[in-house]
Amino acid sequence: QVPVVESGGGLVQAGGSLRLSCTVPGSGRTFSSFAMGWFRQPAGKARDFVAGINWSGDRISYADSVKGRFSISRDNAKNTMYLQMNSLKPEDTAVYYCAARERWGRRLYSTPDDYDHWGQGTQVTVSS
Repeated sequence: QVPVVESGGGLVQAGGSLRLSCTVPGSGRTFSSFAMGWFRQPAGKARDFVAGINWSGDRISYADSVKGRFSISRDNAKNTMYLQMNSLKPEDTAVYYCAARERWGRRLYSTPDDYDHWGQGTQVTVSS
């Protein structure tokens, strides 16, 4: 199992911003071969896709609900992925999970089954 660690969650007012980080410690050069993704799970609801990025960072996808507000990026030299969240809304409140896909693939991936390793999640709460 590859460890995946999220950080950066917290409480923010509507309209505010947060940046989540996801590191894969110990992955070394293999991190640059992983497709990565962010998912979120509101209390009592299913886990939904938020954003995905391919191994090189030149292909990105977003859920419609976050397009224009969230931005995913990665720094392979630091084994780290980011999610910049702007113009946050109360409906963005959820536990946010980072996911890593170790199986090789060039495309983008948007379902939980596409990913092999998961973090424990970080809570994001947006107050109105």
